[in-house]
Amino acid sequence: MQKGQQTKSAIVDAALGLATQIGIEGLSIGAVAEVMQMSKSGVFAHFGSREELQISVIREYHHRFESEVFYPAMQEARGLPRLQALFANWMKRTSAEIDSGCLYISGAAEFDDRPGPVRDALASSVKTWLSAVHRAVVQARDEHHLNKNMDASQMVFEIHGLILALHYEARFLKSAKSFNRAKHGFEQILLRYGATQP
Repeated sequence: MQKGQQTKSAIVDAALGLATQIGIEGLSIGAVAEVMQMSKSGVFAHFGSREELQISVIREYHHRFESEVFYPAMQEARGLPRLQALFANWMKRTSAEIDSGCLYISGAAEFDDRPGPVRDALASSVKTWLSAVHRAVVQARDEHHLNKNMDASQMVFEIHGLILALHYEARFLKSAKSFNRAKHGFEQILLRYGATQP
């Protein structure tokens, strides 16, 4: 990368670290400049606005999420193995974020009633991920690993609900049993939707 790109990448990395502590809404050109030990004008020159800085952080978070959760699962066979890998990777990612927090979840709380480009970028990232989970569920059905009459959208909703509950109970309520409960919940979902070993 050229020096300008390297600097911008370093700023986004620092801003992402800051966002996990204070939220996306808490990000400002000044706060990031302080962390980077740069001038405000130096940070501003790379983004042009606080809003663009926030959106860049969301994009970087999504990129890292895909790298850790989605792409490794694509190495597994289509169908149930891939769906199970997606959930296992998602659980692993959630476990790593118990202390730092998930930007998808904290961002939703911050921007659920605030229309605009930042909310749109955040919602788009979450929808992209849930679409990937939906494709994995449909493939599992098409591979006859799930009941042919199962409702793919409902299954994705329930899987997503497990992760949200896991994050809430592990991070907020400090429940030591939340990960085992989420794992058991996923196994129960698979059974209800007719999972058979490939």
